[in-house]
Amino acid sequence: MSQPPRLASYFWSGDAIRSRSVSDVVLSGTLDVPAPPARLTADWEREISLRVGLEPGDVEPLPLARARVRWPDYRHCVQAVSDWTRALGLHDVLASSDVALMACRGARYHHDGAQYGGAAFCNLFVSEDRGLDVHFPAAGRRIPLVRGTALIFDTGQPHAVIRRGSSGFDLADFAPEEDCTQIFLTWELPIEHADVGRALGIALDIDPATSSQLDEEQVRLNGARASVCPDSGAYL
Repeated sequence: MSQPPRLASYFWSGDAIRSRSVSDVVLSGTLDVPAPPARLTADWEREISLRVGLEPGDVEPLPLARARVRWPDYRHCVQAVSDWTRALGLHDVLASSDVALMACRGARYHHDGAQYGGAAFCNLFVSEDRGLDVHFPAAGRRIPLVRGTALIFDTGQPHAVIRRGSSGFDLADFAPEEDCTQIFLTWELPIEHADVGRALGIALDIDPATSSQLDEEQVRLNGARASVCPDSGAYL
């Protein structure tokens, strides 16, 4: 009997679960995008303080439709990401992908393979440099977050937003008086799209025996459901 792969993501494809590899590839760039207007950033600050209640380590959605009304350069941001993804060989995949606006105040180590196993994330950060990095421990990548930072990565790969120079996520790095909120646009790129799979080196249907027995998305390590230490990013 064949052994299950060491690390695998199991995701919904239609009404069936498929299996795939988990990529440690991180595609990154710094795009030339203008700063959001002051009245929009003020609106985000009010939304975060009054409604979202963003705590250190949290990643939460913001209302995109309202933001677009006050964001004359939104189309410029989308075009910049579209040009970048095209240059990576992803053609028109961005145009048909769902987009959301998110905020984080740092982020604990986690993977998103239990909710978004069928996707890769494409993120564009629009905030200024707050002295934070996004860290992918499995890939050995640490990328400074500045205005225009763009990333594409596998949702099954552990990642966090941590203080620059730190060795892991520490609540003490995100004191209430610290301005360390990051705003970003995020697209869900379909992992089954040939261009996305090729860019990240994804292999599909690597463990059909296990996927046929599952009824929910998950990442598995050595045959057991994988979770991540929120402070270090190590698999538990």
